[in-house]
Amino acid sequence: MSRMGKMPIQIDKQVKVEIAGAKVTVTGPKGTLTFDVPKPISVALEDSTLTVAREGETRDAKAKHGMVRSILASHVTGVSQGFTRTLEIQGVGYRGQLSGRKLTLNLGYSNPVEYDVPEGVTATMPDPTHIVLQGIDKQLVGQIAANIRSFRAPDAYKGKGVRYAGEQISLKEGKTV
Repeated sequence: MSRMGKMPIQIDKQVKVEIAGAKVTVTGPKGTLTFDVPKPISVALEDSTLTVAREGETRDAKAKHGMVRSILASHVTGVSQGFTRTLEIQGVGYRGQLSGRKLTLNLGYSNPVEYDVPEGVTATMPDPTHIVLQGIDKQLVGQIAANIRSFRAPDAYKGKGVRYAGEQISLKEGKTV
């Protein structure tokens, strides 16, 4: 039995879960998320506990058991509390600007990088070197953060670029004479 998959998911009073066949809908104060449960996995709701079980011991069922439980737990957390990802911009002259849903980043290229933040994620910039992404879908918030980071990943020698808040970069030693 999967260690992650067999753990029950506790549901807050403010979160409502509906199961219709293979579709699970999670509704909370921040929004609504839906998930289609794959075939060998079943989901049951008892009182305020959501349990995930698998049918059979095939390799496919074992692989999906923990994944489905983690996704549903993320949905329950997302609609009640939400997820936040913070990015830092480091480097001389590196900065960003947010106007509406358009993020403009000056990252040392000849032209600024422009990125439209998709629906479902809100971006704020408390100062020109920090970007805060918030949303209810953990996967979407993480993917947007990874996309923004990929515009200029931290340099291995000076550490300049876009990094996650708190990310430690091990710098390489430069050339010696």
